[in-house]
Amino acid sequence: MKKSKPNDFAYMLSRFLSIHLAGERNLSPNTILSYRDTFKLLLGYLRDEKKLQPEKVTLESIDRRTIIDFIEWLKVARGSSASTCNQRLGAIHAFFEFVQYEMPERVYDCQDIIGTKTTKAPQSTINYLTPDGIKAILVMPDTTTKNGRRDAMILSLLYDTGARVQELVDICVGDVRLSAPATIRLVGKGNKARIVPLLHGTESLLREYIKDLPKQPFMDNNRPLFLNREKQKFSRWGIAYTLKKYADAARAANPELIPDKLSPHCFRHSKAMHLLQADVNLIYIRDLLGHTNVKTTEIYARADSTAKREALEKANPLKDTVQFPSWNEDAGLMSWLQDFGK
Repeated sequence: MKKSKPNDFAYMLSRFLSIHLAGERNLSPNTILSYRDTFKLLLGYLRDEKKLQPEKVTLESIDRRTIIDFIEWLKVARGSSASTCNQRLGAIHAFFEFVQYEMPERVYDCQDIIGTKTTKAPQSTINYLTPDGIKAILVMPDTTTKNGRRDAMILSLLYDTGARVQELVDICVGDVRLSAPATIRLVGKGNKARIVPLLHGTESLLREYIKDLPKQPFMDNNRPLFLNREKQKFSRWGIAYTLKKYADAARAANPELIPDKLSPHCFRHSKAMHLLQADVNLIYIRDLLGHTNVKTTEIYARADSTAKREALEKANPLKDTVQFPSWNEDAGLMSWLQDFGK
């Protein structure tokens, strides 16, 4: 094994996080933070379980056995799921792939660690709401108040666009296009942007919501679209809290429609399943959700054990409301969708 220098791990980790991930791979700040958190956990494990202080950690002190024990610690001591453990292991693999190119003399040690196998995750089910379940939540906010209109807008966009939570909180005023056809720009994993069309009802709500935003001499396009009571950018926790509040209210009125546990990602799953059950092409769903590979989108096809809906109206929980008209009734939007991704 190649002899390590006292600070080689700290040096390489610093370059990996600040130069390689940010500059060379152009990963988003949130993705980089996820990588950082993996190494915070690893250093904490080495300190508490191996009695190795962070400033004493070298590349030589981390080998395949260390990583295997670390993953096992995540499972047992922290109760991490198989998918979380695999995410942490993926970050470690990426780091040592970087190290082997920067320090070819350590290529054997790096490849030994890279060979650490991922944990086989159990086949999970996709949790999604029925159209009536989505509708029951969407009608809960009191749209006669500013906060109610904001919350209605958050829930509507969460479902209408199939956005990830971070994509939703990162939306800025400049990402909104209200001229026909109305669209919104979402920035997903790897800083990849996509343009998503909006229903006419969602567009109308958005126009009204923007009127509620604090007035300025000119509109700051970089200002977050959603602000909390402190006039700060909404957080992921804030979105989850908002959903929980209205899901609890909807559950009290319709206990058979709303499950006990509900996350914002369930709205994304629901949108995908409803489009699939409405016979929308899987490629269109892939592009709308921002999946890199259609194989990721195919999980919805495998999860759909029910019969296909007879018509799109049955798959659209918003079709009977004035505020949220069915997008299949919008010829212009349908034409836009058919051309989407070409």
